[in-house]
Amino acid sequence: MTTSDTPTTTPPAGEPALNRAIGPKLLILFVIGDILGTGIYATTGKVAGKVGGALWLPFAIGFVVAILTAASYVELVGKYPRAAGAALYTQKAFKVPFLTFIVAFMVMASGLSSASAAARAFSGDYLSELTNDALPPTLIAILFILALAALNLRGVSESVKTNVVLTLVELTGLAIILAIGAYAVLSGDGDPGRLTDFESPDGGTGYALMTGILGATALGFFAFVGFEDSVNMAEETKDPTRTFPRAIFIGVAVTGTIYVLVALVSSLLVDYKVLEGSSGPLLEVVKAGGIDFPHKLFALIALFAVTNSALINIMMASRLCYGMANERILPRAMGRVLARRRTPVVGIVFVSLLAVGLVSTGEIEGLGDTTAFLLLCVFAVVNVAALVLRKDRVDHEHFRTPTVLPVLGAITALILASPLADRPAEVYIRAGVLVAIGVGLWAVNKVVMKARGEDGRED
Repeated sequence: MTTSDTPTTTPPAGEPALNRAIGPKLLILFVIGDILGTGIYATTGKVAGKVGGALWLPFAIGFVVAILTAASYVELVGKYPRAAGAALYTQKAFKVPFLTFIVAFMVMASGLSSASAAARAFSGDYLSELTNDALPPTLIAILFILALAALNLRGVSESVKTNVVLTLVELTGLAIILAIGAYAVLSGDGDPGRLTDFESPDGGTGYALMTGILGATALGFFAFVGFEDSVNMAEETKDPTRTFPRAIFIGVAVTGTIYVLVALVSSLLVDYKVLEGSSGPLLEVVKAGGIDFPHKLFALIALFAVTNSALINIMMASRLCYGMANERILPRAMGRVLARRRTPVVGIVFVSLLAVGLVSTGEIEGLGDTTAFLLLCVFAVVNVAALVLRKDRVDHEHFRTPTVLPVLGAITALILASPLADRPAEVYIRAGVLVAIGVGLWAVNKVVMKARGEDGRED
């Protein structure tokens, strides 16, 4: 199959198409960079607080859940290489515009809560290691988001190249953690007994321990989100039907392996209560590692890592707006492209303003858990959609995942999204408010479209 066999999306009349600037290697780095970042650098300690020293287990389980759902995304993006992602798959599978809009809004909201968590992480302990906190953390977080919005407006090529640089930096930071762990093992330092130390938040056993592990996995899953964002770059990727399977599977496998190893090193060297109390848990690992590595330099690396997470999430949310506008799920104005830079200008401005608002609604843990909860709900729908759309044949070759994987993906996503995961009520409240906002926007959009005599696309 040649590149010309790959379907493309026609942009709105009079609007330029998005620039296909992303090749196979760049996409692999993009996926890795999208997954790595805030989750592992900032929430590792909170995960430890839910499960104890056996910190590696939630990340191992999260890796399996991510692979199951990634397989469904790979099949679907190969069949429909367009920018709307989960919203497109939901509409094609179920043809219920209301459900499509809610799924799309949940994906967008998850990206923005993730970017807000990254902004909060940026203004936390890692920055405190470098500065005297001259500005309020909330103001720092807001300025941080606005700066990334400006970079996104500059162009996809600049944004993706910046992503590559930041990805290499954050990989370097995690390599430093792994090197510290290897040195500790060879030197006989650390406490291997912590690796099998399971602790529930209330000190109980049995059911409490199970819900603690599920809660830790659900929060730790925040570290794996990102691969689903990459499908929204389908219209800016060269030959997406061929490129995406390898990129997504390699990206999830590399990050999953790194996460489990980093979790092992963290528990080996630092007591889980110390990790829990820090918003910069990997800095605690560096301090306890027995290697004279500059603490300020590692803090700077961590800041680059959380910057990368926010950059990618704002970029993906804006592309989702663009895709939904082309599908008539959102008004056409949301698909407006800046002619000179060929970037979705209205989408970038819209999602950046929403991210600024979210910054003030919670801390890193709550915003991260909200991100994971919203996406777990979406992942359940996408896995079911992959099964439903098996009956829809397309005229080009594409990856097809074994049937058992979407089935297991839907089941595991629903379990982690359920109350069994022992997440705080504030997460459900925040997610509920976001969904309610989505319902309100859906109603307004329907009224506007009806007044204009427009109909949303059903396929």
